[in-house]
Amino acid sequence: MRAVVQRVSSAAVSEAGMALGAIGRGVVVLLGIHRHDSERECDRLAEKIVNLRIFPDQHGKMNRSLADLNGEMLIVSQFTLYGDCRKGRRPGYSEAASPDRAEALYDRFIGAVERLGITAATGRFQAAMEVSLTNDGPVTLLLDSAGTF
Repeated sequence: MRAVVQRVSSAAVSEAGMALGAIGRGVVVLLGIHRHDSERECDRLAEKIVNLRIFPDQHGKMNRSLADLNGEMLIVSQFTLYGDCRKGRRPGYSEAASPDRAEALYDRFIGAVERLGITAATGRFQAAMEVSLTNDGPVTLLLDSAGTF
C-alpha cells in the first residue's frame, strides 16, 4: 500500500463539476493499493497517518498529529501510485490490486480512519476526479507498506 500524504489547510474533490468531498485543516491521502495488500496494511497505515506528528505545536515544531488537532482527512484512490515506468513510455500497472480488491481495501481504510475518530471525506472509486488543495507548509510524505512505514 502506498500513500502520498499532504498537509493541507483545505482540500476538495469533485467529479464532472459535482462536489464529492471537502475538508478544512488536515491531510489529503492519495491511496494506492498493491495486489498483495490485506486488511492488516489498511489498519496499520490508517493508524500511522492519523498519528503522524506533522502539524506544528505552539513553538512551530512538528509535534502534533491529525488526532491531536481533530483534523480531517480527504482520501482519494490512486492506482497510478503503482505505475511502473522502468520500461518504455507507458506505465504498467501489474502491481496494482484488481478493481474489486482495491475498492474493498479502500473502503476498509476509510472505515479504519473513521474508527480512529477522524472525519473522512472521499472521492468516488474509479472516477475521473479533480482534486484541489491548498498545501500547508508544504509538507508531503510518501508512505509505503513494503518499507513497513
